[in-house]
Amino acid sequence: MTRPQVVVYPNADLLAAATAARLVTRLVDAQAASGSASLVLTGGRTGIAVLEHLRTAQARDAVDWSHVDLYWGDERFLPSGHPDRNETQARAALLDHVHVDPDRVHPMAASDGPFGNDPDAAAVAYADLLDRAARPEDHGDVPGFDVCLLGVGEEGHTLSVFPTSPAAYETDRTVVAVRNCPKPPPTRITLTLAAARQATEIWLLTAGENKAAAVAMALSGAGEVQVPAAGARGRRRTLWLLDKAAATKIAGGLP
Repeated sequence: MTRPQVVVYPNADLLAAATAARLVTRLVDAQAASGSASLVLTGGRTGIAVLEHLRTAQARDAVDWSHVDLYWGDERFLPSGHPDRNETQARAALLDHVHVDPDRVHPMAASDGPFGNDPDAAAVAYADLLDRAARPEDHGDVPGFDVCLLGVGEEGHTLSVFPTSPAAYETDRTVVAVRNCPKPPPTRITLTLAAARQATEIWLLTAGENKAAAVAMALSGAGEVQVPAAGARGRRRTLWLLDKAAATKIAGGLP
């Protein structure tokens, strides 16, 4: 796995704006190389702020959004259009404002969707979708996403993989249902760490002093069962994008 790189910004708004700018560059480069790009979206305050900055960025349309495959790293298992769903927030922040191809937008199922109130069936269906999208050069059953955006919780969770939860021990499946989450809503669907690690680049975004301890533990060699964010590593690059408050407890001081 790649060695993490850390970049620190003065505050959360600059972190989101800078990440949006980085993302434009990365997606344009991917499209120049292969004609398309793939991106895994995350929710949370910082993840959605990045999409809002993308929406208003002058360089936004340098990306051909009709040739971007969009996935989600995790989702709250709630009815379609629920304001707490990551999909709902991402559409309002960005996707409803750019020319995406609906066939290339891949949300996780809602609790009132085709699988009903069965998160396990929804997780299996999303795993099947990823398997069909994987190319021979991906060498697995998940696409080699160009960028996977991830948030980090104050106890060290990423995706909806919480410390010591069954999902934190999962090594075989690529998508699982999660129940009894310590944060509401209790039922979710998530990529596993094994699936996320197929991404070419993983960018972990977090802000705030309440995240500082988790960031420090993840960057100092904690195990992924206790601190799942420590196990999020891209194949070619792992980038931690932090505000100054979230970086205050990193061993050796601020990068």
